[in-house]
Amino acid sequence: MDNEPMAENEPKAGFFARLKSGLAKTRSNLAGGFENIVHGKAKVGPELLEELEENLLIADVGMQTTSFILEDLKREVSQNRIRENAEVLGQLKQRMVQVLSQNQKPLAFSEHQPFVVLVVGVNGSGKTTTIGKLARHWKQEGKKVLLAAGDTFRAAAIDQLQAWAERSDIPCISQKSGADPSAVAYDAVQAGVAREMDLIIIDTAGRLQTNTNLMEELKKIKRVIGKVLPGAPHETLLVLDATIGQNSISQARLFNEALEVDGLVMTKLDGTAKGGVLFNISGDLKLPIRFIGVGEKPEDLQEFNPENFVEALIPG
Repeated sequence: MDNEPMAENEPKAGFFARLKSGLAKTRSNLAGGFENIVHGKAKVGPELLEELEENLLIADVGMQTTSFILEDLKREVSQNRIRENAEVLGQLKQRMVQVLSQNQKPLAFSEHQPFVVLVVGVNGSGKTTTIGKLARHWKQEGKKVLLAAGDTFRAAAIDQLQAWAERSDIPCISQKSGADPSAVAYDAVQAGVAREMDLIIIDTAGRLQTNTNLMEELKKIKRVIGKVLPGAPHETLLVLDATIGQNSISQARLFNEALEVDGLVMTKLDGTAKGGVLFNISGDLKLPIRFIGVGEKPEDLQEFNPENFVEALIPG
Protein backbone atom coordinates (compact mmCIF):
# COMPACT_ATOMS: atom_id res chain seq x y z
CA MET A 1 0.00 0.00 0.00
CA ASP A 2 1.26 3.46 -0.86
CA ASN A 3 1.33 5.54 2.31
CA GLU A 4 2.93 8.71 1.05
CA PRO A 5 1.46 11.80 2.74
CA MET A 6 -1.21 13.67 0.82
CA ALA A 7 -0.79 17.35 0.18
CA GLU A 8 -3.24 18.95 2.55
CA ASN A 9 -4.55 21.45 0.01
CA GLU A 10 -4.61 19.24 -3.04
CA PRO A 11 -6.67 20.83 -5.83
CA LYS A 12 -10.19 19.53 -6.20
CA ALA A 13 -9.30 18.54 -9.76
CA GLY A 14 -6.95 15.92 -8.32
CA PHE A 15 -9.73 14.43 -6.22
CA PHE A 16 -12.09 14.36 -9.19
CA ALA A 17 -9.51 12.73 -11.46
CA ARG A 18 -9.04 9.92 -8.92
CA LEU A 19 -12.80 9.58 -8.52
CA LYS A 20 -13.28 9.34 -12.27
CA SER A 21 -10.46 6.80 -12.56
CA GLY A 22 -11.83 4.77 -9.63
CA LEU A 23 -15.29 4.57 -11.20
CA ALA A 24 -13.99 3.43 -14.60
CA LYS A 25 -15.50 -0.08 -14.35
CA THR A 26 -18.95 1.15 -13.37
CA ARG A 27 -18.78 3.87 -16.04
CA SER A 28 -17.92 1.19 -18.61
CA ASN A 29 -20.90 -0.84 -17.42
CA LEU A 30 -23.14 2.16 -18.03
CA ALA A 31 -21.93 2.47 -21.61
CA GLY A 32 -24.33 1.94 -24.48
CA GLY A 33 -27.36 4.10 -23.84
CA PHE A 34 -25.39 6.67 -21.89
CA GLU A 35 -22.65 6.86 -24.47
CA ASN A 36 -25.20 7.23 -27.24
CA ILE A 37 -26.75 10.20 -25.44
CA VAL A 38 -23.44 11.88 -24.70
CA HIS A 39 -22.28 11.60 -28.30
CA GLY A 40 -25.68 12.33 -29.80
CA LYS A 41 -25.86 9.01 -31.65
CA ALA A 42 -29.28 7.88 -30.51
CA LYS A 43 -32.73 9.12 -31.38
CA VAL A 44 -34.69 10.24 -28.33
CA GLY A 45 -37.57 7.79 -27.88
CA PRO A 46 -38.75 4.59 -26.18
CA GLU A 47 -35.85 2.47 -27.48
CA LEU A 48 -33.27 4.79 -25.95
CA LEU A 49 -35.12 4.80 -22.62
CA GLU A 50 -35.21 1.00 -22.61
CA GLU A 51 -31.47 0.93 -23.21
CA LEU A 52 -30.91 3.38 -20.35
CA GLU A 53 -33.05 1.26 -18.05
CA GLU A 54 -31.09 -1.87 -18.94
CA ASN A 55 -27.76 -0.13 -18.32
CA LEU A 56 -28.87 1.14 -14.91
CA LEU A 57 -30.04 -2.31 -13.86
CA ILE A 58 -26.79 -3.95 -15.02
CA ALA A 59 -24.87 -1.48 -12.84
CA ASP A 60 -26.93 -2.61 -9.79
CA VAL A 61 -28.93 0.60 -9.44
CA GLY A 62 -31.97 -1.60 -8.66
CA MET A 63 -35.46 -1.74 -10.14
CA GLN A 64 -37.22 0.67 -7.78
CA THR A 65 -34.50 3.33 -7.95
CA THR A 66 -34.16 2.94 -11.73
CA SER A 67 -37.91 3.48 -12.09
CA PHE A 68 -37.68 6.63 -9.97
CA ILE A 69 -34.75 7.98 -12.00
CA LEU A 70 -36.50 7.41 -15.34
CA GLU A 71 -40.10 8.17 -14.29
CA ASP A 72 -40.23 11.86 -15.24
CA LEU A 73 -37.98 11.33 -18.24
CA LYS A 74 -40.30 8.71 -19.75
CA ARG A 75 -43.30 10.99 -19.32
CA GLU A 76 -41.52 14.01 -20.84
CA VAL A 77 -40.30 11.97 -23.81
CA SER A 78 -43.72 10.37 -24.42
CA GLN A 79 -45.30 13.85 -24.51
CA ASN A 80 -42.59 15.14 -26.87
CA ARG A 81 -41.44 17.72 -24.33
CA ILE A 82 -37.88 16.41 -24.54
CA ARG A 83 -36.45 15.87 -28.00
CA GLU A 84 -32.72 16.58 -27.67
CA ASN A 85 -30.03 14.31 -26.29
CA ALA A 86 -28.63 17.11 -24.14
CA GLU A 87 -32.01 17.51 -22.44
CA VAL A 88 -32.21 13.77 -21.74
CA LEU A 89 -28.71 13.77 -20.29
CA GLY A 90 -29.35 16.85 -18.16
CA GLN A 91 -32.57 15.51 -16.65
CA LEU A 92 -31.08 12.05 -16.12
CA LYS A 93 -28.09 13.43 -14.20
CA GLN A 94 -30.30 15.77 -12.19
CA ARG A 95 -32.51 12.88 -11.11
CA MET A 96 -29.51 10.71 -10.20
CA VAL A 97 -28.05 13.50 -8.07
CA GLN A 98 -31.46 13.89 -6.40
CA VAL A 99 -31.48 10.21 -5.37
CA LEU A 100 -28.00 10.47 -3.85
CA SER A 101 -28.59 13.85 -2.18
CA GLN A 102 -31.90 13.25 -0.43
CA ASN A 103 -30.39 11.84 2.77
CA GLN A 104 -27.07 13.67 2.86
CA LYS A 105 -26.29 15.75 5.95
CA PRO A 106 -23.01 16.83 7.57
CA LEU A 107 -21.53 15.20 10.64
CA ALA A 108 -22.31 17.36 13.68
CA PHE A 109 -18.76 17.52 15.06
CA SER A 110 -19.31 20.88 16.73
CA GLU A 111 -22.21 19.59 18.84
CA HIS A 112 -20.16 17.02 20.79
CA GLN A 113 -16.65 16.90 22.22
CA PRO A 114 -15.34 14.37 21.91
CA PHE A 115 -17.36 13.17 18.93
CA VAL A 116 -17.44 9.35 19.06
CA VAL A 117 -17.59 7.26 15.88
CA LEU A 118 -18.25 3.51 16.16
CA VAL A 119 -17.23 1.70 12.97
CA VAL A 120 -18.87 -1.64 12.10
CA GLY A 121 -18.95 -4.03 9.15
CA VAL A 122 -18.38 -7.58 7.96
CA ASN A 123 -15.01 -9.27 7.51
CA GLY A 124 -13.18 -8.15 4.39
CA SER A 125 -15.07 -4.89 3.88
CA GLY A 126 -11.93 -2.82 4.48
CA LYS A 127 -13.14 -1.56 7.84
CA THR A 128 -9.82 -1.23 9.72
CA THR A 129 -8.05 0.30 6.71
CA THR A 130 -10.93 2.75 6.33
CA ILE A 131 -10.56 3.79 9.98
CA GLY A 132 -6.86 4.50 9.42
CA LYS A 133 -7.69 6.65 6.40
CA LEU A 134 -10.52 8.45 8.20
CA ALA A 135 -8.24 9.25 11.13
CA ARG A 136 -5.64 10.66 8.78
CA HIS A 137 -8.27 12.69 6.89
CA TRP A 138 -9.76 14.23 10.02
CA LYS A 139 -6.36 14.95 11.55
CA GLN A 140 -5.44 16.85 8.38
CA GLU A 141 -8.58 18.92 8.97
CA GLY A 142 -7.08 19.97 12.30
CA LYS A 143 -8.96 17.62 14.64
CA LYS A 144 -7.37 15.89 17.63
CA VAL A 145 -8.09 12.22 16.91
CA LEU A 146 -7.90 9.14 19.14
CA LEU A 147 -8.18 5.57 17.83
CA ALA A 148 -9.45 2.50 19.70
CA ALA A 149 -8.46 -1.01 18.57
CA GLY A 150 -11.74 -2.68 19.47
CA ASP A 151 -11.30 -5.60 17.07
CA THR A 152 -9.75 -7.80 19.75
CA PHE A 153 -10.78 -10.96 17.91
CA ARG A 154 -7.90 -10.61 15.43
CA ALA A 155 -4.40 -9.78 16.64
CA ALA A 156 -3.61 -8.63 13.09
CA ALA A 157 -6.35 -6.01 13.27
CA ILE A 158 -4.82 -4.51 16.44
CA ASP A 159 -1.38 -4.42 14.79
CA GLN A 160 -2.85 -2.94 11.61
CA LEU A 161 -4.62 -0.10 13.42
CA GLN A 162 -1.57 0.63 15.56
CA ALA A 163 0.52 0.85 12.37
CA TRP A 164 -1.93 3.40 10.91
CA ALA A 165 -1.83 5.34 14.19
CA GLU A 166 1.98 5.45 14.25
CA ARG A 167 2.15 6.46 10.59
CA SER A 168 -0.20 9.40 11.16
CA ASP A 169 1.11 10.23 14.67
CA ILE A 170 -2.27 9.55 16.27
CA PRO A 171 -2.70 7.93 19.73
CA CYS A 172 -4.32 4.49 19.81
CA ILE A 173 -5.88 2.72 22.80
CA SER A 174 -5.52 -1.05 22.68
CA GLN A 175 -5.40 -4.19 24.82
CA LYS A 176 -4.11 -7.67 24.10
CA SER A 177 -5.83 -9.94 21.60
CA GLY A 178 -8.87 -11.64 23.11
CA ALA A 179 -9.65 -8.79 25.52
CA ASP A 180 -13.22 -7.58 26.01
CA PRO A 181 -13.88 -5.07 23.19
CA SER A 182 -16.28 -3.15 25.45
CA ALA A 183 -13.39 -2.58 27.86
CA VAL A 184 -11.27 -1.16 25.04
CA ALA A 185 -14.11 1.16 24.01
CA TYR A 186 -14.64 2.21 27.65
CA ASP A 187 -10.94 3.02 28.12
CA ALA A 188 -10.81 4.92 24.83
CA VAL A 189 -13.78 7.16 25.62
CA GLN A 190 -12.48 7.85 29.12
CA ALA A 191 -9.06 8.73 27.67
CA GLY A 192 -10.62 10.88 24.97
CA VAL A 193 -12.59 12.88 27.50
CA ALA A 194 -9.56 13.29 29.80
CA ARG A 195 -7.27 14.36 26.93
CA GLU A 196 -9.90 16.71 25.46
CA MET A 197 -9.81 15.00 22.07
CA ASP A 198 -12.11 16.19 19.28
CA LEU A 199 -12.78 12.77 17.84
CA ILE A 200 -12.66 9.12 18.93
CA ILE A 201 -12.88 6.37 16.28
CA ILE A 202 -13.56 2.87 17.60
CA ASP A 203 -12.83 -0.24 15.53
CA THR A 204 -14.89 -3.41 16.06
CA ALA A 205 -14.52 -7.04 15.03
CA GLY A 206 -15.68 -7.82 11.51
CA ARG A 207 -18.74 -10.00 11.69
CA LEU A 208 -21.43 -11.54 9.54
CA GLN A 209 -24.64 -9.57 9.83
CA THR A 210 -26.47 -12.84 10.59
CA ASN A 211 -24.37 -13.66 13.68
CA THR A 212 -26.71 -12.79 16.55
CA ASN A 213 -24.14 -13.19 19.36
CA LEU A 214 -21.68 -10.86 17.71
CA MET A 215 -24.42 -8.32 17.01
CA GLU A 216 -25.30 -8.42 20.71
CA GLU A 217 -21.64 -7.70 21.46
CA LEU A 218 -21.85 -4.56 19.32
CA LYS A 219 -24.98 -3.48 21.19
CA LYS A 220 -23.07 -3.95 24.45
CA ILE A 221 -20.23 -1.76 23.17
CA LYS A 222 -22.75 0.97 22.35
CA ARG A 223 -24.29 0.74 25.83
CA VAL A 224 -20.89 0.93 27.54
CA ILE A 225 -19.83 3.94 25.49
CA GLY A 226 -23.10 5.66 26.36
CA LYS A 227 -22.50 5.16 30.09
CA VAL A 228 -19.11 6.89 29.90
CA LEU A 229 -20.33 9.69 27.64
CA PRO A 230 -24.13 10.11 27.47
CA GLY A 231 -25.35 10.31 23.87
CA ALA A 232 -22.31 8.48 22.47
CA PRO A 233 -21.60 7.01 20.02
CA HIS A 234 -22.66 10.02 17.99
CA GLU A 235 -22.17 8.18 14.68
CA THR A 236 -22.41 4.45 14.01
CA LEU A 237 -20.67 4.11 10.68
CA LEU A 238 -21.19 1.00 8.54
CA VAL A 239 -18.43 0.06 6.06
CA LEU A 240 -19.65 -1.81 2.97
CA ASP A 241 -17.74 -3.52 0.17
CA ALA A 242 -18.99 -2.32 -3.24
CA THR A 243 -17.72 -5.45 -4.99
CA ILE A 244 -20.55 -7.57 -3.53
CA GLY A 245 -23.18 -5.45 -5.30
CA GLN A 246 -26.78 -6.02 -4.21
CA ASN A 247 -25.66 -8.18 -1.25
CA SER A 248 -24.44 -5.01 0.43
CA ILE A 249 -28.06 -3.86 0.70
CA SER A 250 -29.12 -6.90 2.75
CA GLN A 251 -26.02 -6.41 4.92
CA ALA A 252 -26.89 -2.77 5.49
CA ARG A 253 -30.53 -3.56 6.32
CA LEU A 254 -29.60 -6.10 8.99
CA PHE A 255 -26.93 -3.91 10.58
CA ASN A 256 -29.34 -0.99 10.57
CA GLU A 257 -32.12 -3.03 12.19
CA ALA A 258 -29.78 -4.22 14.95
CA LEU A 259 -27.72 -1.09 15.59
CA GLU A 260 -29.47 1.96 14.10
CA VAL A 261 -26.71 2.89 11.67
CA ASP A 262 -26.17 6.63 11.10
CA GLY A 263 -24.03 6.67 7.97
CA LEU A 264 -22.27 4.55 5.34
CA VAL A 265 -18.83 4.19 3.82
CA MET A 266 -18.63 2.32 0.50
CA THR A 267 -15.19 0.87 -0.21
CA LYS A 268 -13.55 -0.78 -3.24
CA LEU A 269 -15.59 1.08 -5.86
CA ASP A 270 -12.53 0.89 -8.12
CA GLY A 271 -12.75 -2.91 -8.10
CA THR A 272 -16.31 -3.30 -9.35
CA ALA A 273 -18.63 -2.50 -12.23
CA LYS A 274 -21.54 -2.48 -9.74
CA GLY A 275 -21.02 1.02 -8.32
CA GLY A 276 -24.62 1.83 -9.16
CA VAL A 277 -25.55 0.06 -5.92
CA LEU A 278 -24.98 3.41 -4.16
CA PHE A 279 -28.18 4.70 -5.77
CA ASN A 280 -30.09 1.64 -4.56
CA ILE A 281 -28.74 1.86 -1.01
CA SER A 282 -29.40 5.58 -0.78
CA GLY A 283 -32.95 5.19 -2.06
CA ASP A 284 -33.72 2.09 -0.01
CA LEU A 285 -32.14 2.77 3.40
CA LYS A 286 -32.46 6.57 3.58
CA LEU A 287 -28.99 6.80 5.14
CA PRO A 288 -26.27 9.34 4.28
CA ILE A 289 -23.20 8.13 2.40
CA ARG A 290 -20.27 9.67 4.25
CA PHE A 291 -17.22 8.48 2.30
CA ILE A 292 -16.35 6.35 -0.72
CA GLY A 293 -13.15 4.45 -1.45
CA VAL A 294 -11.82 4.48 -5.01
CA GLY A 295 -8.32 3.06 -4.52
CA GLU A 296 -5.61 1.86 -2.15
CA LYS A 297 -3.97 5.18 -1.24
CA PRO A 298 -5.07 7.13 1.83
CA GLU A 299 -6.26 10.00 -0.37
CA ASP A 300 -8.47 7.60 -2.35
CA LEU A 301 -10.98 7.65 0.50
CA GLN A 302 -13.06 10.70 -0.33
CA GLU A 303 -15.93 12.56 1.26
CA PHE A 304 -18.99 11.65 -0.78
CA ASN A 305 -20.23 14.34 -3.14
CA PRO A 306 -23.34 13.36 -5.17
CA GLU A 307 -22.72 15.86 -7.98
CA ASN A 308 -19.11 14.76 -8.46
CA PHE A 309 -20.09 11.10 -8.30
CA VAL A 310 -22.69 11.44 -11.06
CA GLU A 311 -20.39 13.61 -13.19
CA ALA A 312 -17.62 11.00 -12.88
CA LEU A 313 -20.06 8.28 -14.00
CA ILE A 314 -21.63 10.20 -16.87
CA PRO A 315 -19.28 12.91 -18.13
CA GLY A 316 -20.55 15.38 -20.69
